[in-house]
Order: sequence, then C-alpha cells, then structure tokens
Amino acid sequence: MIPLQRGPLPQALTERMVARSARVGTHRGGARESWRDARTIRRDLAVHLIAMAAGLSRCMYCGDSEGTSIDHFQPIAMAPERAFDWLNHLWACAFCNSNQKRDLYPVDRQGQALLIDPTSDEPADHLQLVLATGAYRARTAKGRETIRIFGLDRAVLERGRAHAYVRCRSMLRDLAHLDGLGERAEAREVAHSLAVQPFADVLYEMLRLRTAPRAALVFGAEAVAGLDALTGPHSVKWGPVRS
Repeated sequence: MIPLQRGPLPQALTERMVARSARVGTHRGGARESWRDARTIRRDLAVHLIAMAAGLSRCMYCGDSEGTSIDHFQPIAMAPERAFDWLNHLWACAFCNSNQKRDLYPVDRQGQALLIDPTSDEPADHLQLVLATGAYRARTAKGRETIRIFGLDRAVLERGRAHAYVRCRSMLRDLAHLDGLGERAEAREVAHSLAVQPFADVLYEMLRLRTAPRAALVFGAEAVAGLDALTGPHSVKWGPVRS
C-alpha cells in the first residue's frame, strides 16, 4: 500500500453528488439503492479514482489486481450520509472489496477507523514491508487490522511482492546503466515501466530506504543509482495529481 493524493473533483460533478446526497433520506431504497441508481455519477467518479490509482488502475489496497469498482471506505451501512462523499471513495479490486472488506470497518474505543486510508494516511507509519519476503508486519493496531481485513498476508501477495523486489532491482540496475550512457529515451521507458507495474509498494519502499546507511549493501550500488535517477529527471509519478 502506498500513499495516494486525492485531487479535487470538477465542480459540476461535485454539485451532482451534493444534490444526490441531499436526496438520500427520501430515496425509496435508502442510501445503498440511491448509490446503485447513480450510474453516471459512479462512472464519472471511477475515471478520477483510476487516475489516482498506482500503476495501471491497480487496487488501492492490495496493489496487485486491477481495480474494478468504487469502495466506500466507511461502509454505506455504517454511514449512509457518506455514500456520495468524495473523501470516502477508493478504487478497489473485486477481491479486496467484496471478498475481504465487504462492510467490515473496525474502529478503536474512540470510534476512529482502524484501517489505513492511503489518501489520508502514510501506510509506512503503520506497516513495515519486508522486501526480501514480501511480507507485511504491523507497526500499529491500524496496520494489524489493515493486514487482516484486506488479507495483505495472503501467500499469493507475499510471493508477488518478493518477485517484484527482484524485478525492481534488475530494472533499476538497467536504468542506472542507461542513464550513465546518456540513453535518456530508453531510460525513461524503463522508469515508466517501473511506475506502472503491480506492487507499487515495493518500489515505494525502496525509494523510502534509498538513503539508509545499508541501502547500497542491501540493494546493490547500481540499484541505488537507479533509485537516485528516479528522484531526478526520471521520477516516478503515481497518478496525474503528482505530475
């Protein structure tokens, strides 16, 4: 999981959502049916969520599968008044949304969410990613519940992250080599491929750790040079909000 920046919606779409929200209480089927009936709003929201997502429309929770639907971070059943709240919408794959999270929304004794919202939380404050194994370790109660609710400890995800780590190191070495030769166009292609691959959390964690004292020993000097290149002219951008 990586932090994502939520940009503002177009004024016209915001106004349509506000109008819908105002009518939720009078809708014959309540907030859930009102949301299901709002097909054009869901379609237009999906465009903006896909633009925010890492890689090629990746799920904002697992980072592996392609996102397929809008998830209400705080479920409609718990907060019907937030059915059309832009700050409550995330892009999720069917597995994380339907199979894992569903209407689960753990809270602490103060009623605060015990799930990471990647658009308002720094996931690394709550989760430690062990790059070599692809496993997540919880740093906080919020991290622990996030791993449990979204099944971030699924074997297939851990294997995928471990393989992504090997792939990232190889591509970073290639990027450093191309950058050193002045092959700017090809270097940009490698950087772009790094940015759109699944498991953006692996590359994000490597970028976070690139200045650590043992980074060159762990990643290799060439891979660190590739990471340095990604913070310069070939910087990785996840979503157009960052461009």
